[in-house]
Amino acid sequence: MKDYKKYYIIPAEPEEVYLALTTPTALELWTREEAVMSTVPESEFSLFGGSIVGKNLEFEKNKKIVQEWYFGEQEEKSIVTIKLHPSKKGTSVELRHANIPDEAFEDITEGWDFHYFALLHDFY
Repeated sequence: MKDYKKYYIIPAEPEEVYLALTTPTALELWTREEAVMSTVPESEFSLFGGSIVGKNLEFEKNKKIVQEWYFGEQEEKSIVTIKLHPSKKGTSVELRHANIPDEAFEDITEGWDFHYFALLHDFY
């Protein structure tokens, strides 16, 4: 199991980024794929047409999202924490993804960089 931490700059205010990450319609606009999302803790979510699935754990409006991502049967939960910080260029996004299975690490980190946050950046 490996952990990943990275910062991204998104050229939009934290409130806009939060909505883009938590509203199904907005998610579908920037991912161009079906999304199921709710800001209710313990609700299930699905992104990129079901390529990413898990459970929403915690929300702090316009500031933080915590999710559990499912990777089949693993002992330790894979936890994603996204924190949004105002910055001069819009929003500094702090990503922490804990307990990524070794065999999925390269695909997941490339996905964060070249798909998830690249698409969100390009959306703005």
